[in-house]
Amino acid sequence: MATKYTGEEIQVLEGLEPVRQTPGMYIGNTSKDGYHHLLWELVDNSIDEVINKHASRVCVTLHQDGKSATVDDNGRGIPIDMMPRFKKSAVEVIFTTLHSGAKFDRGKSYAVSGGLHGVGAAVVNALSSELVVTVKRDGERHELRFVRGAATGKLKRLGGARGTGTTVWFRPDEDVFGAKLGFDAALIAERLEAKSYLHSGLELVFTDETKSPVEVKSFVHPQGIAEYLPKLVAERGKPAVPPGGAVFYIEKRDEEARLAIELALQWTEATDDLIKTYVNSVPTPDGGTHDAGFRGAMVKAIRNYIATHKLDPKGVTLTAEDIREGVVAVLSTYVHAPQFQSQTKNRLNNPEVAGQVEALIRPALENYLNSNPNWAQAVVARTIIAARAREASRAAHQAVTRKTAVSHRLNLPGKLADCSSTDPGDSELFIVEGESAGGSAKQGRDRRTQAILPLRGKVLNAEQANNQKLLANKELQDIVSALGCGMGESIDLGKLRYGKIFLLMDADADGHHIATLLLTLLYRIDIGKRTLWALDDEHRKALIKTHAKGNAKPSITRFKGLGEMNPDTLKMTTLDPKTRQPLRVTVKDGEQLLTDQVISDLMGKDVAARFKLITENAADIGDLDV
Repeated sequence: MATKYTGEEIQVLEGLEPVRQTPGMYIGNTSKDGYHHLLWELVDNSIDEVINKHASRVCVTLHQDGKSATVDDNGRGIPIDMMPRFKKSAVEVIFTTLHSGAKFDRGKSYAVSGGLHGVGAAVVNALSSELVVTVKRDGERHELRFVRGAATGKLKRLGGARGTGTTVWFRPDEDVFGAKLGFDAALIAERLEAKSYLHSGLELVFTDETKSPVEVKSFVHPQGIAEYLPKLVAERGKPAVPPGGAVFYIEKRDEEARLAIELALQWTEATDDLIKTYVNSVPTPDGGTHDAGFRGAMVKAIRNYIATHKLDPKGVTLTAEDIREGVVAVLSTYVHAPQFQSQTKNRLNNPEVAGQVEALIRPALENYLNSNPNWAQAVVARTIIAARAREASRAAHQAVTRKTAVSHRLNLPGKLADCSSTDPGDSELFIVEGESAGGSAKQGRDRRTQAILPLRGKVLNAEQANNQKLLANKELQDIVSALGCGMGESIDLGKLRYGKIFLLMDADADGHHIATLLLTLLYRIDIGKRTLWALDDEHRKALIKTHAKGNAKPSITRFKGLGEMNPDTLKMTTLDPKTRQPLRVTVKDGEQLLTDQVISDLMGKDVAARFKLITENAADIGDLDV
C-alpha cells in the first residue's frame, strides 16, 4: 500500500512506451481484432497513396508461418531524407514517433486520407517483435530494421531501384498478443476485396503462402461499388425488389464542404438490412454521421414519395425500420478532415457530415423514384409488407405473453426447472437435449443459480422458418418464454432472465445438428486421486503427459450421450463452474457477412450450397460425422 504521493511517483512514458503499455488505446484490444488491426493500418497507409493518385497497386502477402505479413505499394515511397530536429531520417521518425506524418496539413501531401493521427506506422512498429521497411525512391532502395519499436541501426542503402514505393514486413509481438494468435487468410481476402471495390482501377493482390501451392488472388473492379452491390445481394440469397430491378447508384460531390460520396443501393426480400459504410476507404462498422445522413435521406425520400402519390397504407404506420428492411447498400464517403471516434476508426463523428450527406442523397433518390415508377412502387409495396408483418408479429407475440400475464413466473414453461435467483448476472440456463438427461441435470445443478430446460427431439430450423412458424413451435416457444426477453422486433434484452445460456447436447451427429457448431464430445480422465476432463484427443494427451506421475495409470472413459451420465458426472462435466469447459460462441466485427453466409449455406434450403460448404471445409475437420 502506498504511504506517500510525491513527484517521485510521477512517471512520463516516452517514445513508443505508451503503446506497448496500453495497446488497447491504439488498436482496440490484443485479441484477433487488434492483431489484424496492425495489418489494416499498413494497408490503409498504402491506400492513402491510391486515394491521392500516387499509387495503383497494393500487394499483401501472408507468409508461411501465418504470423508475419508484408504490405507493398507502388506509391511515392516514404521520405528518407534527414530531419535535422530529430537527427534521424524521415522514415525512422515516422516509425518511431507518435503523431508524425504528412497528413496533418491537408492539401499539401495528402488532400484526403484515412490516416489522420500520425500514429499508424509507429503503433504497428511498437507492437511488432520485428519490422523491416524498404523504400524505393529517387532511383535508390533503402532499408531500415526495427526490433520492438527501436531501430537496430541507421538507414541502409541497398543499391539502385526502378520505380518508387514502400514495402513493410512485420511480425506482431507474441509478448503482446500471445503465442496462439495468427493471421486469418479468409478475413484478409474479404477485407482486401471490399477495398478493391472502393477504388475503381486499383489492383489489390493477396498472396497466401500458408497454402500449398501458394495461392494468389488479384482483386480489380473497374466499376467500383456498382459491382460490389450485386455481389452482396447474391451472397445474401434473397431476391432483389423488384426481381432483377436496377441498382440505384450515384456519385456526388460538395465542393464547398470538400466532401464526396459514392452510393449503391437496392432493396431485397431479406428481413434485415445490410449497410456497409466507409470513410476515406476505411470501413466504419459502427456507422457515424455519414451513415445517419444516408439513412435519413433514404427514409425521407420514401416517405415523401408515398405522401406525394397518396400511397399511405390504411391501418398501419410506417416506421424507419420498415423502410430500411431488406436494404443492401454500400456508401463510400470522402471527408476532408474526418473526426473518428478513436484510433480504430470504427465510427465517424463529424457533426456537419450528416446534413451534407443527406443533402446530396435525398434529392437524387427522390428524382430516381419519380423517374422509375415501377421500381418505386415495388419498393413502397415492400415497405408496407414489412410494416404489416411487424404489426402481425407483435400482435402474435403479445397474444402469447397475455395468456399468462398474471406473473412472469406463470409465463414460464412447465418443464423448466428454474433457479431461485432473480439476478441475471448470477443466473444460468442450461438447454438440455432429452427428458432423461434433463432429469439428471436437475439433480446435479446448483438450484440457486442454475435453471434446466429439457428439449424433446430436434427444434425447428429457424433459418428456414418465418415468424409465424417460430411462434407456433412448442420447443421454441418454451425457449423464448424461459429467456423472457421476447423475440424479433419486440425483443428487450433488459428483460433477459439469464446472464449465460448453455447448450448441452449428445456428442453424436444428432447432437451436433441440434447444437449447430457446438462440440461437446467429452472424455473422463482419472489420474491418481484427481479427476480431469478433456475436450478432445489432443487435450487428453496433454493432460496425461502433464499430470500422470509415478506408477499412476490413467483410467479413460468416453461419454457419448448425456443420458449415460449420472447426476454427479453431469455436474462435474457440464454444470460445475469450477470444472466445466464451455465453448463460447461469438461473431467478431467484420465477420458478420461471412457468418451470415455460412449459416445460410449450412442451414438454409439450398442443398447445392450446403454440399459445397461441407466438401470445401471437410479437410479442415479432424473427425467428420455425417
